[in-house]
Amino acid sequence: MRKVLLIEDDPVLRENTAELLELSDYEVVTASNGRKGVKEAKAHLPNVIICDIMMPELDGYGVLEDLGKDRSTMHIPFIFLSAKTEKEDIRKGMNLGADDYLTKPFEEKDLFNAIESRLARAAILKELESPKKVDEINVDDIKTIHDFKNYLDDNGEEYEFLQGEEIYREGGNVHMVYLIVKGIVKTHKLDENGKELITGIYNADEFFGFSSLTANEIYEEYATAMEDSILVGVNKEKLSAVLRENHGLALEMMHVLAESLTDAKQQLLEMAYGSVRKKTASTILKFADKLQQDKQGNMHILRSDLASVAGMATETLIRTLSSFKKEGLIAMEDHNIRILDEETLSRIY
Repeated sequence: MRKVLLIEDDPVLRENTAELLELSDYEVVTASNGRKGVKEAKAHLPNVIICDIMMPELDGYGVLEDLGKDRSTMHIPFIFLSAKTEKEDIRKGMNLGADDYLTKPFEEKDLFNAIESRLARAAILKELESPKKVDEINVDDIKTIHDFKNYLDDNGEEYEFLQGEEIYREGGNVHMVYLIVKGIVKTHKLDENGKELITGIYNADEFFGFSSLTANEIYEEYATAMEDSILVGVNKEKLSAVLRENHGLALEMMHVLAESLTDAKQQLLEMAYGSVRKKTASTILKFADKLQQDKQGNMHILRSDLASVAGMATETLIRTLSSFKKEGLIAMEDHNIRILDEETLSRIY
């Protein structure tokens, strides 16, 4: 039976909600304040936690932070339940790692939909992060990255992600390294204010997820599908074993990682010292190199994604794009951008 921990200081709401859940075949554990909730979470390890924000002794944010520091509870789906609906409160909860947010009063169906979707997502992520059995690899048949990619295409675990779907999140245990068969993936971080910085963009035939190959560490960033994507994954331990037996392949992998590090350093330099026009032009060209374009040369790009790569406010980026459009460097329609003068864009400083 699926177990739900309900942390709510209002006794009437707590009892009524617990009764609803029990009638729907959930096992329910309740707590009347945040401190008791933390103890119950660690004692019972529920499948999902529903927690009020404004509570005595320890508020919901404190509960989430406390549980996030404990490996036994850090991955339990967490749903905030509160009458507070201001955007900053929602953003604060999401930045701390909350999975969903329900406001009082709520409909029964909204409560159950939130729980079921979080449970389903947790099950999928657990399956993705669990070590998979991989057929033994004949190392003699794999001499280059090209050989290894061919092996993964035929033997790797295949995963499909829809546009906007999270592949892994910061703080999750590293188990898999991924190769993109189809689609585009971004890796990104969030600052304390919830502002996103894209750290990498990867398209078909590229690897991502190299957080650690020698220790059971955690992902230090998020990975999200920018469009519908198909990936194949290889268990981290299996990849490490192959690299230990094939020094040539290991050197090629090092070269790939070195190129990625060089790109990251260049991005940081542009963010620190480049002009707004230079950063915008460079970012457009980076996306042009990664994104598939239609017959007219249009690229579908979210302005927020452009801004997060360039390291500037979305409003500033939009003003610069408008300037480029007036100068005849690009054309824009809806979310589409088409480069009209690539040479001039590349020479902007």
